[in-house]
Amino acid sequence: MKDQETKSKFVELRAKGWSFDRIANELNVSKPTLIHWGKELELDIRNLKAIELESLQERFYMRKTQRIEVFGEKLRAIKGELDKRDLSELSTEKLFDLLIKYTNVLNSEATETVFRGTDPRAFDNIGNDVTWKP
Repeated sequence: MKDQETKSKFVELRAKGWSFDRIANELNVSKPTLIHWGKELELDIRNLKAIELESLQERFYMRKTQRIEVFGEKLRAIKGELDKRDLSELSTEKLFDLLIKYTNVLNSEATETVFRGTDPRAFDNIGNDVTWKP
């Protein structure tokens, strides 16, 4: 039987999307053993995949508040530039187009403010917190 370190490496490689064949060559473990480990350690693999995906998202994607700030600043700049322009200029049409696009992006980011309470009605049958509006 292989040691725990080998199994941990298997989980890591599988979470990164490596095939059983590639892992078998890397770890010098038979493919049937890896398939068995895959079933046995499926939850660990899924959790590690989720952690790695979250890490990538933090590095490359803006959070909702960041997107709202960025688009809000651009919208403010576009409005400021429009205020300086004569509306008969051709480039003004393009500025209006940008104004509409940025406004639509901000509107799509809008969320309803929902307060959660400790009222027993705020939980479903299995104890999960659900939206409660008094």
